[in-house]
Amino acid sequence: MIVYDLICDDGHRFEGWFGSSGDYAEQRERGLVSCPQCGSGEVNKAPMAPAVPAKGNTRSDHTAPASQQVANRPLPAEVQQALAKLAEAQAKVLKQSTWVGDKFAEVSRKMHYGEADEKPIHGRASVEEAQGLADEGIPVAPLPFPIAPPDELN
Repeated sequence: MIVYDLICDDGHRFEGWFGSSGDYAEQRERGLVSCPQCGSGEVNKAPMAPAVPAKGNTRSDHTAPASQQVANRPLPAEVQQALAKLAEAQAKVLKQSTWVGDKFAEVSRKMHYGEADEKPIHGRASVEEAQGLADEGIPVAPLPFPIAPPDELN
């Protein structure tokens, strides 16, 4: 059996199971392949990333971007577009923000209590530090996508 990710001309994605690639082509030519959501007969194979397993003797400390964390199929086009817009907005905001590294909680408190000028900042904070800031009424929010500190960029 072969499993194909299929997409109709309205953008609905679904799986199709076929005995062979020839079976898919034959059924499609005969008009037997249609979208289960809208009934469209205009169905094509959707782009698929191959499932390549990681070597068992390697270790990765890298967290995959959100756009790559879906197990066995591509994200729907609308989700990909929304994530791209969100990533673009985050990048724009970070350009106007100062990296404070591990001193995020400390600098946030100083600004909140008037000991330092307020300005947009970003950095690292533990869950406990972020919760402490929130408990004190200091606005804090996680970034939607992980970032590399400036000194770790190529």
